[in-house]
Amino acid sequence: MAVAETAKIHPSAVVENGASVGEDCVIGPFCHVGPDVRLGERVELKSHVVVAGQTSIGDDTVVFSFASVGEIPQDLKFRGESTRLEIGARNRIREHVTINTGTDGGGGLTKIGDDGLFMAGCHIAHDCIIGNNVIVVNSAAIAGHCVLEDDVIVGGLSGVHQFVRIGKGAIIGAVTMVTNDVIPFGLVQAPRGELHGLNLVGLKRRGVARSDITALRAAFQMLAQGEGAFQERAIRLGEETESAYVQEIVEFITGASDRSFLTPG
Repeated sequence: MAVAETAKIHPSAVVENGASVGEDCVIGPFCHVGPDVRLGERVELKSHVVVAGQTSIGDDTVVFSFASVGEIPQDLKFRGESTRLEIGARNRIREHVTINTGTDGGGGLTKIGDDGLFMAGCHIAHDCIIGNNVIVVNSAAIAGHCVLEDDVIVGGLSGVHQFVRIGKGAIIGAVTMVTNDVIPFGLVQAPRGELHGLNLVGLKRRGVARSDITALRAAFQMLAQGEGAFQERAIRLGEETESAYVQEIVEFITGASDRSFLTPG
């Protein structure tokens, strides 16, 4: 067991032999840290936190009470194979959050980027790839093999179907079921996930130039009303635009996917 001298571990916590605990970590009462866990510097486990499996947690991440991080996948095909969970730096993982390791069939890795906020009771399933600055609100569930790119927000009590991709900067409204891919900067709402427009509030908050927002709005109109199939419109859009933001949408639509797309109504 490699425990830094500056780490503070409550007497009631269990840190198993083999675990690595970085400088200035704080492990609170009744936590359990498994033998294959790696905690970076200044990681804090509040109390009653379980960190299991081959799990690494990046610097300055805080995990709140009763969260379960790194347990085996909720997948009947899982046969005990060795898989991993990687969590980046400065994440906030709130009470009762569950995050599972990967499966052999899905690449063996669940990965979360930096600066995320995972609110109470949400679930991140096996083999998900979650980007930076992602917010998953209370009691939302992200099914296996999903990809959430940077700056995505998933509203409370929402569900994301397995293998769905949600593009950069998209926002999913509360109590929404998402069964198809969501374009970057998209705005999705309604019980059965409808693409209603662009996340204009998010774009403005991030300081995106007015000219780029205008280009995105024009691109959305073309995707909604242009001639040909959805992907044909996207390819044509890529040939006509000079906006890097619009190109991100084009590349997302023309990229590899296991699902179809939510299209503008």
